[in-house]
Amino acid sequence: MTSADIRPEVRNAATVIALRDRHSDSPKVLMGQRGARAAFMPNKFVFPGGAVDVEDATVPLAAPLPAPCRAQLAVEAPAGLDHALAVAAVRELWEETGLRLGQPGAWQTPVPGDWAGFATADLLPDASALQFVFRAITPPGRPRRFDARFFLLDAVALHGDLDDFSQASDELSHLQWIPLSEVRQFDLPFITEVVLAEVTARLTDTAPPDSIPFFRNDDEESLFLRLHGRPLDD
Repeated sequence: MTSADIRPEVRNAATVIALRDRHSDSPKVLMGQRGARAAFMPNKFVFPGGAVDVEDATVPLAAPLPAPCRAQLAVEAPAGLDHALAVAAVRELWEETGLRLGQPGAWQTPVPGDWAGFATADLLPDASALQFVFRAITPPGRPRRFDARFFLLDAVALHGDLDDFSQASDELSHLQWIPLSEVRQFDLPFITEVVLAEVTARLTDTAPPDSIPFFRNDDEESLFLRLHGRPLDD
């Protein structure tokens, strides 16, 4: 068996599209640049995000995702994945940018190591401001593959100085709020350009979308679908 015969696992992932000055003449989106030696999308400008960790399923949320978003995330997904994805979105945003999405409160359980810095601000992770707006599976042939759910976030929900990235990890460099009118001048992955078009169309619509674009890349074919939510048990 050669390395070409080994297909990488498709991992669930969460990505956050944070919008600033959404209703102004110059809305901006938060992005950073991946390193030149990164195994996945080197040198590209991307949104904060990453793979779901096992521990994400057990981290408590002060408030869950909006019900329409949870219903759409439940399509073709195991029970409880919506919670883990929401936690991963908040965690990755914190780790990669140093910005916190949370509600004031005290942790009732031991604080996991990944959340120690987050908890110092006396905040609990809060998913209520996130909106599920896009889903995409990385095409075959890539060294890493993800089933990524993209969450839109209005920056007004974030705590602290929006321009202070001092607590960010070094996974993304050149973190900045880029005007949407200028973002296509940067080196972007193809799927990011597709997502940006969807986000731009939703600038004035603050309600969760009725259906979600789904760019599905299987080993056999690529499809562009739309996901409609199914009834929730709760």
